[in-house]
Amino acid sequence: MSRIPKIRNMEQFAEASGLSRPTVSKYFNDPSSVRPATRQRIEAALEKFDYRPNIYAINQNRRLTKTIGIVVPYLSDPFFGEIVRNLAAKCVAAGYSPSLFSSNGSAAYEREVFDTLRSMKPSGVLLAPLGRLSDQDAVAAFCKDVPTVLFDSNINDIGMAFVGSDNAQFTTLMVEYLCRSGEAPALLEMKTPPNPNARKRRQGYINAMQSHGLEPEIVQIEGEGWALEDIGYEGGLKMLDAGAFKTNTILCSNDRLAIGFLAACHEKGLKIGLAADADIRVAGQDDHPFSRFTYPQLTTIAQDYNAISGRAVEVLLESVKTDEQALQRPDTFFEGKLIMRKSA
Repeated sequence: MSRIPKIRNMEQFAEASGLSRPTVSKYFNDPSSVRPATRQRIEAALEKFDYRPNIYAINQNRRLTKTIGIVVPYLSDPFFGEIVRNLAAKCVAAGYSPSLFSSNGSAAYEREVFDTLRSMKPSGVLLAPLGRLSDQDAVAAFCKDVPTVLFDSNINDIGMAFVGSDNAQFTTLMVEYLCRSGEAPALLEMKTPPNPNARKRRQGYINAMQSHGLEPEIVQIEGEGWALEDIGYEGGLKMLDAGAFKTNTILCSNDRLAIGFLAACHEKGLKIGLAADADIRVAGQDDHPFSRFTYPQLTTIAQDYNAISGRAVEVLLESVKTDEQALQRPDTFFEGKLIMRKSA
């Protein structure tokens, strides 16, 4: 019995199958681009020689690859994990391969990710920048080199488009609910938040309180970086000890701070929730994947993960397919939805 030769690269495969290298390459880039008879011949040769091409090497030789880069500040953050899950699924459904990266809360590492993506020659990138911590010149330079849609954290006039949430609407909606159902809320936030969305939520809170004829009460806690649960817990303990809250209703700038603050309230023996004998009400914003499993379950504002991810992928792929960019950056902001649970 003759031994089937081992095929190591596309040149050898083309020679063994009796076809030209460009024809084989054309098939691997798009099987529908070759004649049916040629396609059948190549697929029969694939079975015979058990050859699988190096797709990464193929992509490196193309002007546009079928890769979409997805970059977030922390892949370990369940919020970003959930939105990445949605983005990746939509990329795959459109026939693209997602490559996931985390900038790990570091501007220097974010720049390294940009360099890696440049070398990969992706069709485009979906980027959630660090925001305040980003090297904005590096972000701008990368967006000029690679078609990029920003999501979650907006940097004005950088990238092809921005897709995210209407953060001011989040706090407006929550303040209206909390005022309607009990005492007006104080806003608990970080003094130096890592994400610029916090500033928009603060302004939404101020505007909503003033529209009700109420004085805004903002309590700021120390802490930097992305360890938000730790910051909410430690800062919450200090503020509770100091009697910093004039109200029994606390609206946290995001769910991760709220999760830490809930732990601080439990440690202080406070009863949390809607009952008449409750000591404190606590609400958050984002509908973090863990917010349903706190005790009590966290009242929050839900981000529209599906709409954000769908629009971000749609805008990017429209540009990739047409090789055109809008004269004005199209920005899309989705409203949040009130999720009433037992904490407030």
